[in-house]
Amino acid sequence: MALPLTQHDVARLLAEPSAPARAGVAVKLASAFEDATLSPTELKLAQDILRILAKDVAEVVRCALSQSLRQAKLLPHDVALRLANDIEDVALPILDSSPILTEADLIAVVRQGSLRKQVCIARRPDVTEPVAEALVTEAPEPAVVVLMGNASAQIGAASLGKALDRFANSTAVKEGMAHRPVLPVTVTERLVAMVSDQMREYLVAHHDLPAAQVADIVLATRDRVTLNLSQASDEAELSTLTEQMHRQGRLTVFLVWRALSLGDMAFFEAAMATLAKVPIQNARILIHDAGPSGLVSLYEKSGLPPHMFRAVRTAVDVLHEVQFDGGARDHERYRSRVITRILTQFESFPPEDLEFMLDKLGDALTV
Repeated sequence: MALPLTQHDVARLLAEPSAPARAGVAVKLASAFEDATLSPTELKLAQDILRILAKDVAEVVRCALSQSLRQAKLLPHDVALRLANDIEDVALPILDSSPILTEADLIAVVRQGSLRKQVCIARRPDVTEPVAEALVTEAPEPAVVVLMGNASAQIGAASLGKALDRFANSTAVKEGMAHRPVLPVTVTERLVAMVSDQMREYLVAHHDLPAAQVADIVLATRDRVTLNLSQASDEAELSTLTEQMHRQGRLTVFLVWRALSLGDMAFFEAAMATLAKVPIQNARILIHDAGPSGLVSLYEKSGLPPHMFRAVRTAVDVLHEVQFDGGARDHERYRSRVITRILTQFESFPPEDLEFMLDKLGDALTV
């Protein structure tokens, strides 16, 4: 099949003042550009013509060229790159589909900061991990939402984590991520603590994360928020808070131990008063009793598991010994001493309880 445009035709049409006429040339040329029967000479001529059309001053001509050649496999790289860096209406068809653009080309366009171009790249079927990383790092929320919804995009665990860091308050980003076909377990663990109950159920059903682990993450997150709030509450507010939590079944040994892991004596006092049904002043006296009977009597009346008493006793004793001076390492020093004290007595703790206690002390480091 001969090239449909001769050099004479091209010269005449390019000189034509009508932009629509030149756009027609672009479409006509593009329709034959992928013809396998073009000779090397004809192909070179066609590519040279494309280079001229790609520089046409009329936007309509460049748009027609980009739309017609969006999937052309023989498009010269320099022409594809020129069109990709053109104004948005010219660039989008090439950015959407062109197989000629390289990973480096796409990353460079992402970094230019055009939202429409970033969105277009985010929905390409061949998004690689480096391109995804550039989008997560550089692009605003709408483009990252599109990326998360692109099931064929390759997104590494580090990029997924960065997306959660940047868009922690974006429901659309988190839900798009949750619906991805596959998620690393480390990402799923973070995500499950950040989404709605309905989305959490979806994560459990569709990703490799046991329901019991999800429940533990959710409780830890909720209790972390509660304990952070308690540090700014007065005695009356703490009593109200712990009584409400007790009615809801949330004032568990898990939370009591977590409060001690954080060195939150005020919350521990209020919790023990609520569980034992005694005035908080009485609970405080019993907790800080220098003798052996005060705390044990209060603990027994609280109904908390007997096998955890030794750990609670240890943490309370360390709290009495450690003087918090407001320094950055106060709580780290406290937790380190509690861990050391527990490990020296580990033979008296059942293995599962020892693992539980040390695990929650480690969790407290992230608060």
